[in-house]
Amino acid sequence: MAKPPELNPFSSSSIFSQKTSRLPDDTVFYAIFPDTSLNSSAAVAAASLQSLHLQILETLSPFTADYIWQHEPFNLSVSSAPKPSCLCSDHLPHLHGKLRYGDNLEDEWFVVFLLFEASRRFPDLSVRVWDTDGEFLLIEAAFHLPRWLNPDNSLHRVLIRRGDLHIVPKDRLPSPNLEDSLKFVANCGEESRAAESVQAVVKNRISEYPERARMNVHMVRVRVPASVAQVLKHEPCLISLAVEGFYDRDIDTMKYAAKMEWFLVKGKDEELVRVSVRMSRAMYAQLVQQTFQAPRCYPMPSRSDAAAYIEAELGMKIACGFEMMYQQRKREGLEGKGGTWEAFRESLERNGYFEGLLPGSQEYRRLMQNAKEYYRSRSLFSRASEMMSAPVRRIDEILALPYSEDDFKGQEVPPSDDDSWLYNGEDDLNSALSERQRELELYEAKHKNKQKSKMQQDTGELSNTNVDEFDPSEIAKTMKAFVRKVSSYKGAEVPENRNLKEVDLDMNRFIRDIESIMKHQGFEDIASGDNIEEGSSSDLDFGKVCIMFYLIELTVLIVA
Repeated sequence: MAKPPELNPFSSSSIFSQKTSRLPDDTVFYAIFPDTSLNSSAAVAAASLQSLHLQILETLSPFTADYIWQHEPFNLSVSSAPKPSCLCSDHLPHLHGKLRYGDNLEDEWFVVFLLFEASRRFPDLSVRVWDTDGEFLLIEAAFHLPRWLNPDNSLHRVLIRRGDLHIVPKDRLPSPNLEDSLKFVANCGEESRAAESVQAVVKNRISEYPERARMNVHMVRVRVPASVAQVLKHEPCLISLAVEGFYDRDIDTMKYAAKMEWFLVKGKDEELVRVSVRMSRAMYAQLVQQTFQAPRCYPMPSRSDAAAYIEAELGMKIACGFEMMYQQRKREGLEGKGGTWEAFRESLERNGYFEGLLPGSQEYRRLMQNAKEYYRSRSLFSRASEMMSAPVRRIDEILALPYSEDDFKGQEVPPSDDDSWLYNGEDDLNSALSERQRELELYEAKHKNKQKSKMQQDTGELSNTNVDEFDPSEIAKTMKAFVRKVSSYKGAEVPENRNLKEVDLDMNRFIRDIESIMKHQGFEDIASGDNIEEGSSSDLDFGKVCIMFYLIELTVLIVA
């Protein structure tokens, strides 16, 4: 069987191709492992991976079609056994991707929703998702996790399958590798399925998607140069790079904004046109909440017309963002060969796809036809990704088309969306904090109930032995009575005429009382070893142990 064409050969900047294990900030990573990767030969698994890749993208495309991503769109690439390229597996064929979400956490949780949806639609696969913080799904459900689970032993344990979160139990796999966990979840899913409380917290976090993703989009009416309007008309998603260019500006890129050589050719004689721009709420906030002086060459309207000035000011920031982004990328030569068919074909040749066959031979033509069909299918879903990675070339293509200011005149431009959400964020923050506080209170109440139940159980055990209820004050009285006795330089002395009954001690009763103190103070955890991994054997525990032995030693002195 011929080798499948390797996907995404032009993404040399992908984190999965880096040698280092250091993860970039504000980036979510994900990997999808079909069961065929575990049960089939590498060749069969890699072949089926192509079909699964397109099926998943086609299934998820209705959710992502009109979404504006903060930095880069959701995408998947193929990692096959002959050319492993993903940090999470060095030999299992799988799909993988990464997405930088920056300041927009909505992007990260939208990705989580998409992955849960993919696992629900395709039941014979398992999904991993993590970010710079590690297993962030566990962080979300921190108050509901089993006590044995911690960051040190969670690696490879957390997977998504059939729309549920799975945690591979420690008693079944003490130290699993990724393949072990994938096999366990596929074959013993009932055992690995996380508790309902954990499921509820994670699913509640994504329950409002995909509607929440649509709510995250903000429409705003602006006045921009015709060149900017032309670019956004053909490629609305390029607003992401424009806002990024504006928000991440520095002294060097500001020089480009001061001249506006590409997007403001006529200078102050440029006529601004009114258009409606779609962006995420995070992008809108980044534009609105930064003070930025318009370049001298920019044709800003008079402040006396407040509405027109506000629209032009926001449009000016977008135009300057486009200029800075375009000029910087052009200077640094970040375009490469982009996503053209020629670049794709050359990558196939470099990776041995044609297996040394002579061009024009029957087998060569068959492989070439397969590659062309695959490229055409793939391009339907990866166009946005390729265009975002090569914006300079695409902008040049758009601005090479005929256009003028008249193309945008006389059009009905809807008013901007209400942006009160930008100033009412305190309510949302308080709501989120209150929700976390409730989780903490429930967690503490549950913990206290467990302790109370243990105490009642211990008390019941003492009652069953027909012994009076333990009173800690009795031990204190015994100690005080002892230290009141006569002391000399030789130590504590007992009077010769002492009443022997007065210091008689029921040793069995005393030991039971000591044991009761230990149980009440949590010494049973030390004895059982349940919390050793969690580090509960602290200096305080050591102090309690010392006190216990001191009391026992003191008892021996009293009895003696």
